[in-house]
Amino acid sequence: MWASAEGGAPEVTLETSMGSFTVELYYKHAPRTCRNFIELSRRGYYDNVKFHRIIKDFIVQGGDPTGTGRGGESIYGAKFEDEIKRELKHTGAGILSMANAGPNTNGSQFFITLAPCPSLDGKHTIFGRVSRGMEIIKRLGSVQTDNNDSSRTPLQVNSVRCSDCFQLLPTAAIHHESKGTTVVMKLSILESLQRILR
Repeated sequence: MWASAEGGAPEVTLETSMGSFTVELYYKHAPRTCRNFIELSRRGYYDNVKFHRIIKDFIVQGGDPTGTGRGGESIYGAKFEDEIKRELKHTGAGILSMANAGPNTNGSQFFITLAPCPSLDGKHTIFGRVSRGMEIIKRLGSVQTDNNDSSRTPLQVNSVRCSDCFQLLPTAAIHHESKGTTVVMKLSILESLQRILR
């Protein structure tokens, strides 16, 4: 599992065209989903990607570099499986969840709720919540949209910052050749990304 240097949940700050907000990640409940979000954030995958779907009193959705709602891939390949937990519900505004096209079709797209959304429970992986900057989410959710639920004024994520990124790296077991033993260590950020890209 992962944790911040202080032992708490990891946090990611998204700088948007309307201001910044921070999300706390539920890494204990959805470790693969959180890793996907963190790794994509580190790579700059979400930088300059717009919020392509905004529905008042429902959700703000982004994470698709094509801006169409049909694109985006995970670090595991095209799609990966759900991590749905019964105890996590879309109980109010500020819930961070994965967008999908059906069961086990998670990629890079995510959404944040603007109100309680019980109809989404059991269908989407919840992996965090907004911990700071909820006023920015409310502003994003109140903009005028067209018939395709797209903002009339372009709104995007400018950049993403992850606190204690090194601490969030998965622990890996490395075989020590000279002594024939296995040493558990933290991979460097570069080594971790190189392994993923192979």
